[in-house]
Amino acid sequence: MSLFALKGKLSHQQRLLLGFIGFIILVLFWWLLAELKSVQNPVLEDYNTQLPSSINADAATKALRDSLIYADSLAFANATQFEKIYPSIPPPHHVLKAFPSLIQKDELIANTIQSIWLNIRGYFWAVLISLFFGFLIGLIPLFRGLFSGQVDALRFLPLTALVGLFTAWFGIDDGMKIAFLAFGIIIFLLPVVVQRIDEVKDVYLKTVFTLGASDWQTIRTVYIPSVMSRLIDDIRVITAISWTYIIIAELLNRQGGIGSLAYIKARQGQMEKVFAILIIIIIIGFLQDRLFVFIDKKLFPHKYRKMHATGIVESQYGIITILLLVGLGLLLIALFPAISSSLNLLMIIATIAGILMIFYGEFKLFKGN
Repeated sequence: MSLFALKGKLSHQQRLLLGFIGFIILVLFWWLLAELKSVQNPVLEDYNTQLPSSINADAATKALRDSLIYADSLAFANATQFEKIYPSIPPPHHVLKAFPSLIQKDELIANTIQSIWLNIRGYFWAVLISLFFGFLIGLIPLFRGLFSGQVDALRFLPLTALVGLFTAWFGIDDGMKIAFLAFGIIIFLLPVVVQRIDEVKDVYLKTVFTLGASDWQTIRTVYIPSVMSRLIDDIRVITAISWTYIIIAELLNRQGGIGSLAYIKARQGQMEKVFAILIIIIIIGFLQDRLFVFIDKKLFPHKYRKMHATGIVESQYGIITILLLVGLGLLLIALFPAISSSLNLLMIIATIAGILMIFYGEFKLFKGN
């Protein structure tokens, strides 16, 4: 097959080979750009391009200031040794060398876990609120007439302009960050829920109506499965947006989190560590996207398989166990903060139990295949 054919499909080997070549090209371009932006810095003991804070532009100190500048310029002109520095774009090998220092000195793992936990809580509230109000507006004409226009208008709100409001309402602790992240997801997800409800095919609705289904049965057997099977693709798209809002929220108090760490390192001029942190965020986003794909394939296998496969049910039970119990734990923590430590332990146990069920289901699926 020609590699330039319109809408042509690549073989597995071609995808692997071209993907590897593309990665090499990207790294080479990164390295070349870093070299173009590099500068030669003289190796001098007392060389400093920054004037002391006490030196200003007044006439009384002009002579002293000029003498300092002249002395530094003379030292620079007489320098015999230079070292290459990368003030704006570090080369790839410098970024790789930055990871051990980030892990040992800057608590990269702890900050990353804190941001991921913040992301999970923000997602939980955003999805819960969007589903509840989305189904109300999408299914009941009264609420659609009252609020559909406002919901559509929310998408035009500039989220960064609302940081001050959320700080005034919730303070600068994690509560504000969760609320800000959840709201940022809601304004995109809520209109999508209403849209997905409108996209439910009439043939399914007519079928359950012919069978005499009640309103609740119609919602449970038609609307919920149809909407959720489509909505999970929309949630995947919002993953990138959620990490953008996390970084913005963590900049406010800079009390931990990967966004706060990136800001501090940028202010200190440690660009290699900033690039390393950005790579971590990209990896987390990619893994989060793959997790949503896995959940989609297990909870809605009809989108990928024509026949029921052994092990799917066990995997579904494991995923549902994690989602329901962790979601219930987050809800109880919001209502009863005093028992948060006990609930955190229960959520960890529920997550482990769900993962074991998923592994058992995947083992049966692998054995069946």
